[in-house]
Amino acid sequence: MGYTVAIIGTGADPEKKDRSGYAMAYRHAPGYLRLDDCELVACADIVRENAEAFADRFDIPEEHVFEDYEAMLREARPDIVSICVPPKFHADITVGCAESGIPKAVHCEKPMATTWADCKRMVEACERNDVQLTIDNQRRFGAPFREAKDLLDDGTVGDLVRIEWAEDNLFDAGVHEFDLCRYYTDDAHAEWVLAGVDTSEENVWFGSRNENHGLSQIKYTNGVYCLAATGDGMGMIGCYMRLIGEDGVIELGVEDGPALRYRTDGSKWKTVSTKDTIHAPDYSLFQAGLRKVVKKAPFVSDRTMARPSFYERAIEEVVAALREDREPEISGRNALAGTELTYASWESARRRGRVDLPLDIEDNPLDTLFGDEDDSEGEAETVATED
Repeated sequence: MGYTVAIIGTGADPEKKDRSGYAMAYRHAPGYLRLDDCELVACADIVRENAEAFADRFDIPEEHVFEDYEAMLREARPDIVSICVPPKFHADITVGCAESGIPKAVHCEKPMATTWADCKRMVEACERNDVQLTIDNQRRFGAPFREAKDLLDDGTVGDLVRIEWAEDNLFDAGVHEFDLCRYYTDDAHAEWVLAGVDTSEENVWFGSRNENHGLSQIKYTNGVYCLAATGDGMGMIGCYMRLIGEDGVIELGVEDGPALRYRTDGSKWKTVSTKDTIHAPDYSLFQAGLRKVVKKAPFVSDRTMARPSFYERAIEEVVAALREDREPEISGRNALAGTELTYASWESARRRGRVDLPLDIEDNPLDTLFGDEDDSEGEAETVATED
């Protein structure tokens, strides 16, 4: 069985020097095109010039280029939709797709939405309408993270006791780590969160607010603790993520070091060779040079010799789960449990105390912490960053 695919929110071409805005569609499209049972048939963007440039790049027919995503749904009737707009638009478009009765699956960029109520609304709408919802927590498909899970499952460092991680923020970047925490705790739920954040300056990524500096403590139902440091506090961790077991330690993304290493009590560090960094496929200088030469050859695809990106692996999981009628690893419900820890951390700072879960709010606590609840994101400077 084959699937037709459409993308909402193309953004500007990321290869142009004057690029601006959100261009995750250019990372999603290759993920579908590499699969034999998927066909990219339509796209929509409120800036028609951007949609046309995207369509030209990926051979989408002119009659299937739209500014209105609802018109696109009606006319192209795709089986799968990728939503690649900025986060504050995710909820309305996800719900609109689910309630249209057209797509079988919605694959939405992370983070989920800019209020806790909207995050829940996305999941509930898709479940109510029997639409598969996935959130692009693609990092868990990277080789260092998969191999670290194998080390845990093999008992190499004993039972997991604590997770520590460092990132730029708890929301746009940190949702990856909260998703990985669920991965390493076998999808255990959190009991409580205690956190503090600094909001002394506006810090807006792709139209959504983030704290400047944060420290969050979490306890999971299986007894595992988590310590998350963001912003100016990232240096206290010394690596991207640390998994502490009863008998040893696993580290990922070591500062000036390997992507993955471990040691058991009393032993030296052992580096694990992986084919990926913590962000993307890793190529030796020879492999990188050879790829450039091959790409210049006539009639040779620019995908020649390329290994799938994390985004492409995530999309492969989206399609496989739909085909096999099973819950995807990166399901909306799974993402909701991870995203709850971001909102609970902000709520803990707002309450100046511990927050027991499940979370009982609807809004975004960070708006209050910044001193208002108005939609002022558009007036703040947007920080462009790699996902």
